Amino acid sequence: MTTPSMSRDSGEIPAPGASRRMWPLYAAGFTTAFGAHGIAASLGQADADLTRSLLYLGLLLALYDGAEVILKPVFGTLADRIGARLVLLGGLAAFVAASVVFVIVRDPSWLWAARLGQGAAASAFSPAASALVARLNPQAKHGRAFGTYGFYKSLGYTAGPLLGGLLVWAGGLTLLFAVLAVLAATVAGWAALAVPSVPPLPRARQTVLDLARRLADLAFLRPTMALAAATAALSVGVGFLPVSGAAAGLGPLATGAAVSVLAACAALVQPRAGRALDAGRLTSRTGLPLGLLITAAGLTAAMLPGLTGVLLAAALIGTGTGLITPLGFASLAAATSPERLGQTMGAAELGRELGDAGGPLLVATIATAASLTSGYATLALLIAAPALITTIRITVRPARKP
Repeated sequence: MTTPSMSRDSGEIPAPGASRRMWPLYAAGFTTAFGAHGIAASLGQADADLTRSLLYLGLLLALYDGAEVILKPVFGTLADRIGARLVLLGGLAAFVAASVVFVIVRDPSWLWAARLGQGAAASAFSPAASALVARLNPQAKHGRAFGTYGFYKSLGYTAGPLLGGLLVWAGGLTLLFAVLAVLAATVAGWAALAVPSVPPLPRARQTVLDLARRLADLAFLRPTMALAAATAALSVGVGFLPVSGAAAGLGPLATGAAVSVLAACAALVQPRAGRALDAGRLTSRTGLPLGLLITAAGLTAAMLPGLTGVLLAAALIGTGTGLITPLGFASLAAATSPERLGQTMGAAELGRELGDAGGPLLVATIATAASLTSGYATLALLIAAPALITTIRITVRPARKP
């Protein structure tokens, strides 16, 4: 994997008023997160038949993420070929179409098609937005840009269940899909007006072996594995901390507050971590292991009984993942040639989706065989081990120099 200087000649297109051009990209990040969690959290309360058919409910929940796992690398590569802006606008338009279809038919049997269509559309505009965040900002501002992008994406994850529930209560799933259609259409129009055209850059021919070597490079693997670990821990925290709270006799208000603490910490830390990276107060080499260790500490805290353990776990997991996310994406952007940014971001998003699914699956499997605390401990160990090895290497290497 190359490490370009990322100057204007190498593909960046910084311009006066660049921050104004970033807002539609932040809105696109919010849209994909809101679409994922807003509907997922509301399916059970919207249709009583779904709660009686847990298998069908599970399939509906998996369709959105499943489409993203398969298609994000494909659309990321397409963004490099035809331009990220075109893929961004096309993905948003497809999201509008998938949402409008359900609004028109108003038939729950079409839910699978609508969710599959939304997931496929998000697979297009999500990596395209990440690539544009990198292309429209100089490397010196990548930390802040990705931190802010992550902040608004976290807002979508946080607001999705609450706003989605309110919309379903007021008008059913039809109203929720209608709001999502209007949101995506608004973001698409905004992006068409504000986001400049970023032409694809000339690319050398790449074989499958070249791609495999590039994705096996540590410059790609380290931040991608950190992002996957952070997403796994975040999903486990959102899904299982309420279970731990309920087992300790806590009510839904307390457990809901804990999840809100997790999301709030993740959202607030990301812009600050990005600014620290840009200012040189933090580096990816030290920041990523630190974020992993904080995240692992949060999973360890989840083993403590009562409200203290739940809240401490939520705060630490949110802080750790909030630190990892902007540093991981900025590190990927810095180590990727500009003409391959879409492909790299799509592949990295695939890693995050696998972590999103694999973390809860691992913890649930171990919890079934042993206990939930054993599941927390196993994931904490898997996350902390590579971070500890990296930290030891960073500490020992200077001492070996003459």
